[in-house]
Amino acid sequence: MPTRLMKHVPAIALALALATPAVAQDEAVTADTVVATVNGEEITLAHMLMIRASLPDQYQQLPNDVLWDGILDQIIQQQVLSQDDGAEETRRVRVALENERRSLLAAEVVSVVAADALTDEAVQAMYEEQYVNGDQGMEFNASHILVETVEEAQTIIEELNGGADFAEVARAKSTGPSGANGGALGWFSAGMMVQAFQDAVEGLEDGAISEPVETQFGWHVIKRNESRAKAAPALDEVRTEIEGTLQQEAVQVFIGEAVEAAEVTRTAKEDIDTSVLSNIELLEQ
Repeated sequence: MPTRLMKHVPAIALALALATPAVAQDEAVTADTVVATVNGEEITLAHMLMIRASLPDQYQQLPNDVLWDGILDQIIQQQVLSQDDGAEETRRVRVALENERRSLLAAEVVSVVAADALTDEAVQAMYEEQYVNGDQGMEFNASHILVETVEEAQTIIEELNGGADFAEVARAKSTGPSGANGGALGWFSAGMMVQAFQDAVEGLEDGAISEPVETQFGWHVIKRNESRAKAAPALDEVRTEIEGTLQQEAVQVFIGEAVEAAEVTRTAKEDIDTSVLSNIELLEQ
């Protein structure tokens, strides 16, 4: 966003300025509607629309009647300055315009490719492949008893092997917050527990009790209560992720094929001193 506009918008927001309509309400408004003229040069609603669409998120939330003056003032100021006798289309300006045109045209193509990739059939197919028919991994239900030393953990294991109730021992001896709940941790899957704890749980059979397991929290005695395959999430829960993946893949494929089909030559990096990339003064020559 241009620096001046960033300065104008907060001021307008604070003042709650209201713009005077540039066009009578009963006239049809189009992108070509003229909203101002500067020394005979027309400024249209299209110019304002493009700036409005490119504002940062914090300004997107402002009402249009607040933004109107700031955007129009910015364009008028730029138009006045561009008409000044001192305004010159230097090489920097020409190159910047070439880069901007190239970028905008490429973005238009990418937008079309990305939109075409989103069909209900494609979304459903990827959902079934990755979630319905894919391996979602396992999730586990476990309990643990947390103590400070390996000796305490080993003593507890001996008690449990002797027939002591796990939940009762956890309530009596665990120093962890789950102790009051009999050590129950509920259901969890990979990534939710520290790695040493997760590895120990995965290495147990349902109903089995671990050897002492050390983590940064202390020493654990773990009981794996149950395990089950993770259920696939509902399509609506992962639709945004699927759509993003579909679009990204489609764009990457399209770009790859387009570049491969094009006649491209490159100057070898070894044949040029790459330090010139920082020499902006070359644009002045």
